[in-house]
Amino acid sequence: MSFLKYIFILLPFFLIAQVNEVKQDSTVVEYLIIEGDSVPRTSINLDQVMLLHKLKFNKREERIRYLILRRKTLKVFPYAKLASERLDSMNMHLATLKRDREKKRYTKSIQKYIEGEFSEELKKLSRTEGQILIKLIHRQTGTTAFDLIKKLRSGWRAFWYNTTASMFDISLKREFNPMDVKEDYLIEDILQRSFQNGLLERQQPAVKFDFYDLTEKWLDLKRL
Repeated sequence: MSFLKYIFILLPFFLIAQVNEVKQDSTVVEYLIIEGDSVPRTSINLDQVMLLHKLKFNKREERIRYLILRRKTLKVFPYAKLASERLDSMNMHLATLKRDREKKRYTKSIQKYIEGEFSEELKKLSRTEGQILIKLIHRQTGTTAFDLIKKLRSGWRAFWYNTTASMFDISLKREFNPMDVKEDYLIEDILQRSFQNGLLERQQPAVKFDFYDLTEKWLDLKRL
């Protein structure tokens, strides 16, 4: 799975930000401005909670496949989340560098770190886990793994790694498409349930879709 390792070699490690703590009076009241009048707001903003349908399986085999997909999704999602975070960090840091030499030096330092930190873990991924990871990288970054490599290296290098991946029936160009691909919808269902159960840390996707629309579509198809 060296092509998966390469994806993370291209993503950054350090993003240093200083956060200043500000003490606030617990008695402070927020005001809403409505047509020139100040109205005190005493309500509390609550986190959004999605109402998820109860899982039902027509066959035992469907349940088993879902549980297997769930196990693999839980395993690889943290890597996709990390890819998104590293990509954001890299773009922010590179924007502060003016010289190409500085950018190359920064990228090289990240490569060495990622190689030592994640290469052995990524090598342990199975073919199906690798493909799920490719989909989730697109979900979290809005960019395919192929285009990430092409952007950060060269078109030839992206072509080479895509060709290598195809030998394992894995396409680096694969996108996350829960509206048209049932497996992708099931992955999204697994993620939403895992976010609510606290099994995974929520991260907003870069790919836009409405989960309730997805659910309605696939449940309607299931009833046919």
